[in-house]
Amino acid sequence: MPHDALPPDPFAEDPDDPARELDGHEDAEPVQPLGDAERAELLADLTDLAVYQALLEPRGVRGIVVDCGDCGEPHYHDWELLRASLQQLLTDGRMRPHEPAFDPDPAAYVSWEYCRGFADGVTATESSREGSR
Repeated sequence: MPHDALPPDPFAEDPDDPARELDGHEDAEPVQPLGDAERAELLADLTDLAVYQALLEPRGVRGIVVDCGDCGEPHYHDWELLRASLQQLLTDGRMRPHEPAFDPDPAAYVSWEYCRGFADGVTATESSREGSR
């Protein structure tokens, strides 16, 4: 799966865009540019995410759950939302707030570690099948 760009801004070129009031807001800390290692890690995460989605979405998994260290609550991210957030972090150096999943079914989301283990299991199974031929 290709790394999709962020969706277009629905308020682009709208003179009445309420977000224009936020432009130039000085409370936010300046964003430090990503280092080469951080950039490489994000690209690897985006590649892994595409693999995880390809393997798990057909099995009914809607996305990834992350335990938030700030609020202590689980956050549910659909595949596309997580991809857009990672892409935004890659291009802008930070993620902006987003709408949480509405009434998510916790059984439809898995952890990043689960995804990694599932992908590793599929790879090991495929490798052993090829080795036995």
